[in-house]
Formats: sequence, structure tokens, C-alpha cells
Amino acid sequence: MFTSEMRESIKKVEATRKERMATEPRRMTAEEKDALLKAYHPDYRADGFAEIKVGPNKGQKAPRELTELLHSNSRLLKDKVDLSKVDYETDVLVIGGGGAGSSAAIEANEAGADVMIVTKLRIGDANTMMAEGGIQAADKENDSPVQHYLDAFGGGHFAARPELLRRLVMEAPDAIRWLNELGVMFDKDEDGRMVTTHGGGTSRKRMHACKDYSGAEIMRNLRDEVLNRKIPVIEFTSAVELIKDDKGQVAGAVLLNMETGDYLVAKAKTVVIATGGAGRLHYQNFPTSNHYGATADGLILGYRAGAPLLYQDTIQYHPTGVAYPSQIFGALVTEKVRSLGAMLVNKDGEAYAHPLETRDVSASAIIRECANGKGVETPLGSGVWLDTPMIEILGGEGTIEKRIPAMFRMYLNYGIDMRKEPILVYPTLHYQNGGLEIGGEGFTKAIGNLLVAGEAVGGIHGRNRLMGNSLLDIIVFGRNAGKAAAKKAKEVELGSMNLDHIDAYAKELEAAGIETGAVSPLLLPKYARHER
Repeated sequence: MFTSEMRESIKKVEATRKERMATEPRRMTAEEKDALLKAYHPDYRADGFAEIKVGPNKGQKAPRELTELLHSNSRLLKDKVDLSKVDYETDVLVIGGGGAGSSAAIEANEAGADVMIVTKLRIGDANTMMAEGGIQAADKENDSPVQHYLDAFGGGHFAARPELLRRLVMEAPDAIRWLNELGVMFDKDEDGRMVTTHGGGTSRKRMHACKDYSGAEIMRNLRDEVLNRKIPVIEFTSAVELIKDDKGQVAGAVLLNMETGDYLVAKAKTVVIATGGAGRLHYQNFPTSNHYGATADGLILGYRAGAPLLYQDTIQYHPTGVAYPSQIFGALVTEKVRSLGAMLVNKDGEAYAHPLETRDVSASAIIRECANGKGVETPLGSGVWLDTPMIEILGGEGTIEKRIPAMFRMYLNYGIDMRKEPILVYPTLHYQNGGLEIGGEGFTKAIGNLLVAGEAVGGIHGRNRLMGNSLLDIIVFGRNAGKAAAKKAKEVELGSMNLDHIDAYAKELEAAGIETGAVSPLLLPKYARHER
């Protein structure tokens, strides 16, 4: 499967393995990390960003691809919708059927509210399903939420909103208990204690996993709980615009049936945006590990309705996406591979960085090696080695198949046995650090009955997220959003519904001299085969 040039490089990796195992690379100083990020991380590339010309974040920068969507008009300026014809009415409308949306719906239902999920693909078609490595929680004797907070706050460049991060770490142990009671099959030892490992930037072993199927196992249980509770789920249906009332409240959403092209009106007393990430916008032409529907829809919906963004200029590039073979280019290689002992190595067999630096630092170091001629050439660019045979040497024969079976089988499909051969990796667009700004209860700053949960939130992780804190935040903030939405729905009295905000937004774009001719939200990637 490997080219002759790759084989020659593998020989160098093998020749240096014994020495590398004896002397693990030191961790970088804060000054070295800052210099590396500024020189190589995509967030520091000025040509990858543009100024936002309208809305609450006017004058700030965002990725060019996101700015283009923010500078586009609603499709409902052209396609008129009769708001007097209500197709669905509910207390709580959850937009998004991933982990955050499902958690919110479960808790809203538990609180006695009428709740409905609308999702543009199927329930579970989300980044949650594709998460592999695990979920963090400080629930062991030598750990504490305070230590978890310090790790995450430092890893996020001290930019996380304290009230959000505090809630994340304090409620983490209960999130694990809740998932365990739902039936999530976490890895456990013979005594029934959960097995935990390190992740990049963690000072304690607090990563709880289900082998390397963690997100799929969590999503399976959440989906089953939603269906068992008979919560209505409207699939293959996108929210294309929020509806507001004459009091300035959100009053529901206009939905688009993705199969028929028909518009539908959903009326709701509270709305939870849980639409996930933006990887399918392919910022700066990077590949992505994200699912097909990750096109930043929730950010557009909330922003056009008047909700501000926070840290929209920060993106997480997972350091280890597949660089080769081409058939799975950009697919995620979980950080768990490094936590089990695999080391990052350049084409000359040199370990140039500690394997468990934070993700932004690790990604930048890989980009640096490739930019400086130390990468291994592939049909789609270049990459560095992740020395996976080290896992079997350190952990014993069978460790890879036992601990990361999905990864092992993915590579075996293409004739690569990662137990015996290293694999090639390069950063892949993975996570939307920024999103809509919320307070501690999950409500947006500008609109009192609009909530956000999951990857569409900005501020929980600051400007960089540690491994395992995303699966955690969808549970913590998803559950809290559902509880808060159900409680708020009891006191909301809706007025006359309207779409005046989209006309106002169009006028603001016109006044700024912006006419893209495009509409947003995008709904599906630009390369999707669809008519709308």
C-alpha cells in the first residue's frame, strides 16, 4: 500500500524507535508554543479571514467562508411563507438531532414540556456519532473539577467564559453517571471501575471511553431514549429561519422539507439551537472529520435573529487526520492513539514534539514539519508518521485491537496493519471553537427564550478545546438547555409572529453595499447534489 519513498521513511522510523522510547520529547514552554502557533496555526493566517460588515459582531473577523454566509440573505426574501398556517406547535423546539439536541429533548420531556426535534438528516447524523476518543470527567480519587478547570482554562488560552467552564467541569461527574445509567457501555476493569486515560493537555487520567466508539455509543443510547420517550422527531427537515414575534421573542422556526422542498411553520415558546459545527465549509481548503451536515446553520439562524457570536475566529484543526490513503483523507485518527503511546515522527524518524501537547500546538507542529520539508509526500500533499506499533510494544500484543478496534479495522480495509506499520497523518478541520454567545443557563445574550447547546456555542472552551470536553459539553449544556427551556416555556406568552428581522437584515446588507447573490444557511456542502 505504501510507495517506495514511504517505505524508505518507515525504515528510519523503525531505526529510531528504540531511542525515542527511551527519551520522550520534552513539552514546549509557553513562549515556544506561542511562537509556533503564530507562525503555523491557520487561525493566524490573515488571508483566511474577512471582516463582518453587518450584525452584532460588525467590525470583527471571521473565516471567509463563514463571513460569506453571514453576508448572504435569507431564502425567505424570495420564497414567501404564510406564518398564519402553523404546521407544528410545541413548547420546546430543538433544532438538531445530535448529542446536544437529544440531551435537551430528553430533559425537556422529563420536565413535562411538549418537545419536538427537527433535524435535516436523521437523528444521530451528527459529529457526536463520529467522536471516538472519549469524554472527560474528574471523578477519580486523585482528580477534582478544580484540576479539570485549570487544565481546560489553560488549554483554551485562558479565554473560556468562567461561568461556562465552571459549569462544564462541576457537572461532568454527574454527566458520566447519567450516561452510565442510560446504558452507555464505558470501558471498565474486572472490578467494574471505569478505565480512564490521558488526553492532550490533561494532567490527570480522566478520559472515559467506549473503546474508540465513544461518540457512537453515547449517541446510540441518547437516540434510543428519545425514541423510547416517543419524542417527535422530524427528519430530513432543516430550519431555514427563526420566527420572532412582535415582542422580540423567538416564536419558532420556518422549516424546509429537504425531500419535497415544501416550507413548514413550527411555533414554539422556546427554541434550542443544537445544530453542531462547520467543518463542511472547509475553511482554508482543509479536509474535515465532520459529518455531512456540518455547515454552521445555527450560527446563521441565531445571528440573523440578533444573537451575537463569540470567538467565531477560532477553529480547531485536529492534529491527526488521515493523510494517506486518499480514500479516507481527512478522517479522524483519535487522540486516544497517542494517549496509548503512539508518537508523532517526521520523515527522518525524529520525534519533534511531545505526543500529548494540546491540539492547536500539535497541529501547528505537524504543519511546521511539512512546510520545512520534513513531511512525507502523499498524493494529496504531505503528512507525518504516527508511530502506532509503539502501542503494541508498550501495552502488549493485542492492545490496538482491544482499545482502538474501529481505527484498526479502518486501516486494515486499505491494507495497512497499524500494529506493524506507522500511519500518515495531517491536521483536519475538526471543531468550531466559537459560536453563539450564551449565559450560564444556556440562553443567548440578546434573546430571552432562545437557547444554544453543543458545538454551536462559543465560550465554553475558549480559543482551543481539549480532547473529551466536547462530548462532555453536549451532555452538560444539552441537558441544562432542555431543563431551562421547559421551565421558561411555562411563562412565555407569544405575540404575533413575523419575519421582520430578515427584512431588516437585508436592508443592513444593502446599506453596507453587500450583494453576494447567495442565500444562507447553506444546509448542505457546496459539492452536494441537490437543487436548492
